[in-house]
Amino acid sequence: MHLNYHFLKYLTPALNDRLAGNQFVACFSQNKDELILETDGADGSLFIRAHLLPPQVYLSFPADFHRAKRNSIDLFPELIGEVILKCAVFSFERAFYFDLQSGKKLVFKLHGNRSNVLLYQDKAAAPSLLFRNEIKEDRDLDWRSLEKPLDLSQERFIELEGNASQFLPTLGAIPRAWLKERGYPEASIETKWALMQDLLDLLDAPLFALAEKQGEVHLSLLPEIHPIKTLSDPIQATNELFYAALVKGNFEKEKNGLLKSYQDQLKKTDSYILKSSAKLDELRNSASPSQLADVIMANLHEFQDGKQEAELLDFYTGNTVKVTLKHNQKPQQLAESLYRKSKNRQIELDQIAKTIASKLNLKAELEQKISAIEAIGEFRGLKNYQKTNKEDKAITKEASGLPFKVFEFEGFTIWVGKSAKDNDEMLRGFAHKDDLWLHARQVPGSHVLIRMKGISVLPNSVLERAAGLAAFYSKLKTDSLAPVIYTQAKFVRKVKGSAPGSVMVDREKVILVPPVGPDEETSARKS
Repeated sequence: MHLNYHFLKYLTPALNDRLAGNQFVACFSQNKDELILETDGADGSLFIRAHLLPPQVYLSFPADFHRAKRNSIDLFPELIGEVILKCAVFSFERAFYFDLQSGKKLVFKLHGNRSNVLLYQDKAAAPSLLFRNEIKEDRDLDWRSLEKPLDLSQERFIELEGNASQFLPTLGAIPRAWLKERGYPEASIETKWALMQDLLDLLDAPLFALAEKQGEVHLSLLPEIHPIKTLSDPIQATNELFYAALVKGNFEKEKNGLLKSYQDQLKKTDSYILKSSAKLDELRNSASPSQLADVIMANLHEFQDGKQEAELLDFYTGNTVKVTLKHNQKPQQLAESLYRKSKNRQIELDQIAKTIASKLNLKAELEQKISAIEAIGEFRGLKNYQKTNKEDKAITKEASGLPFKVFEFEGFTIWVGKSAKDNDEMLRGFAHKDDLWLHARQVPGSHVLIRMKGISVLPNSVLERAAGLAAFYSKLKTDSLAPVIYTQAKFVRKVKGSAPGSVMVDREKVILVPPVGPDEETSARKS
């Protein structure tokens, strides 16, 4: 209710007592959609901080504010030196104003996403300056139209059949919910009138509560069962809300978002370790293909005269095994294939074991990061953490805001740049030096990264999958086989002045793969 007329009618008299006679000495902005006004008077400085970035529209009135040395711009030059005569609220409207000694009027219009600050010259109907120029309808806004006298008589209430929104449009969500909880919509007209009078009596009591509703902090003029804090000073209530909802609230939101991202990554890592360990045990405990090859080689005589099928005694297990050859296949060829498969399986066993070990290291690193974030208690600590772990910032952003597409394959994360400009941003702002970088050879295409921080072994299947994506998102998309170069990200560098996406590459290797898109392989899942 901090933007509500029923609160502003308490806030503006308090501001009038505090600011009447003060002079505007500075007006500037250093964040998008946030205006800072400094006033000076007999009681010292008081700042007006209007944060108008939707949906977080809040006011605060600090006694001190440290202006940034950079990225700060002066605004409303006509306001400097002006003396405040009075502060007042527009009747039944979410707006208030400062009358200035020169006849100018400074208006704060608090209409949610359309909130704005407007400066009017003496007796002018339209504003001379707007803070948010993109709100075009405000360019012709007559401040007099903000005055909305209402008839709050019982006769008018009955005429409107007790329609609360028409009778008192300024109620807002919290008072309307209060009425609904007491059965207002179904009540008789007499009961509705009584409830409306009770509500108005409560709104006329200058007591302000900060309460949490659906994970966000709100200011309420109504009694709250479990308030965070109850205050009687409207300026203090506004300042407390600003800190709780905007400063602390944004910190908690950003911290919890980062925490959840790491926890999700840890969950994926745990799942990969569990599945790969089960696969490793299965391979280790199953019979080697070389054993069947030995049985075949010991019984070559069973395939004489072109015989394609034979029942053979497996001397490893004592069981009988049925062996069937393909058309025109010799038993020696089948045995050779099984020996080769056995050798490859050992390579696969070694690779899976090494990958599991790398994932265990990654798990330990993620657990350490989660513990570090949980211990952070304020914005500065969070910003310092993000600065020293900037390569992880991709996990905190919405996928639509990232300069790359994200894929998951066999427990590995693969990034594919969306454009030439995005390729540069991905490499400059998100890549870790140990990540593996891939690109279709000698043709335009997307940069591809396999996330390798904390991982020492890369399975060939993951390399081939990423290379297939690099080929697919390039001019070689229609080729049956495409050459793709790869190297660690630390060996890829941008040359000053070169075209977007253009890089110099050292120590590259080449792999030949068929171009494979995201929808052409079921195991490649877009995250």
